[in-house]
Amino acid sequence: MPKPVTEQRIQRIREVLTRRQKDLTLILNNVHDPHNVSAILRSCDAFGVNAVHLYYTRESFPLVGKRSSASAKKWVERIRHDNARIMIDGLRTQGYQILGTNFNAQAEPLPEWDFTRPTAVILGNEHRGQDPALGGLVPDNLFIPMQGMIKSLNVSVAAAIILYEAWRQREIKGMYGRPSFSPVELDALVGAWMAK
Repeated sequence: MPKPVTEQRIQRIREVLTRRQKDLTLILNNVHDPHNVSAILRSCDAFGVNAVHLYYTRESFPLVGKRSSASAKKWVERIRHDNARIMIDGLRTQGYQILGTNFNAQAEPLPEWDFTRPTAVILGNEHRGQDPALGGLVPDNLFIPMQGMIKSLNVSVAAAIILYEAWRQREIKGMYGRPSFSPVELDALVGAWMAK
């Protein structure tokens, strides 16, 4: 049941939405564990990501509980896909750079990428990594520099680190200080959020 509409609630919703980043997103690629998905959605909300793309072809999208996601699923739009080429081509048409998260010879360290550009980052399955169908379409890859014996992070931790770097770069450029949505889009989103 939606909370009562008060001036304070409207103001809080508008304040959050003016900092939402229309052109920063993640692609969840068959991420299986609901706790990981919940944690990723919480990070998306925390760092102002408005929507995530769900590319699920081998598994069902996990059931994300309201409690475990701290209601983040309510505030982060989820867009489902089952065709890699259509999804990638659609994002490229909108001007996105698309980055995989593979540690290969061509991958560049996280801070080397310009996250002030429209950006989509692929997060692969906990065990299999990124699907080959996406790898063939996305030649650009990033990695998180690590100093220990273990060469990978939990997918939700990796998401938070990537989004923090994106936030850091965008905050320096003042991108969180001006709305990325038009006034019409912003009003529509405020109305939609008030109904949640």
